[in-house]
Amino acid sequence: MTNAFEAISAIIKNFVDEAPKPPLHVGEVMDLWTAFTAFHEAHALYQVGLNTTTDKDLKHVLENALQGSMHDTKNIEKFLLREGVPLPLVNPKKPLSEQSAVPEGVKLTDDEIANLISAKVAMSITFCAQAMSKTVRTDVGLMFFSIQINLMKFAAPLKNLMISRGWLRIPPLYNPPGSP
Repeated sequence: MTNAFEAISAIIKNFVDEAPKPPLHVGEVMDLWTAFTAFHEAHALYQVGLNTTTDKDLKHVLENALQGSMHDTKNIEKFLLREGVPLPLVNPKKPLSEQSAVPEGVKLTDDEIANLISAKVAMSITFCAQAMSKTVRTDVGLMFFSIQINLMKFAAPLKNLMISRGWLRIPPLYNPPGSP
């Protein structure tokens, strides 16, 4: 059994930049493409939320989410282009609209917006971990690790806001048979 120092040392050795870099394998390209596309979809969700919410705290969370996601997406875009990989088609940016102009049957509630974002962030964190575990190239692994850290830094304040507003959807408690 290894001690913590040996485990950390082994992890750090894996992140030492190799030279020359091997070409991207198809799995790395597919994961980068998927992340790029999914993050663009998230931008649309954040923009729709900004166009419909009147809650100033949720609006602040959405603005931070959009800004952070755009930064990560731009890094993926630059990386793909530098590697000669064509970009997937994405939807155009949503125009700004007045919150009061959105009809009630179309407008998302603050609870719905927060839960949609929370689910998207949770899936993105998991996706980044899976993508990172499949990489051969250190730079790709580090990119997914960096994105995952950014997502986790964003998820904590979102969760706190959801708890404070009563928006967090919690599964029922499990009481095993025979427990008091």
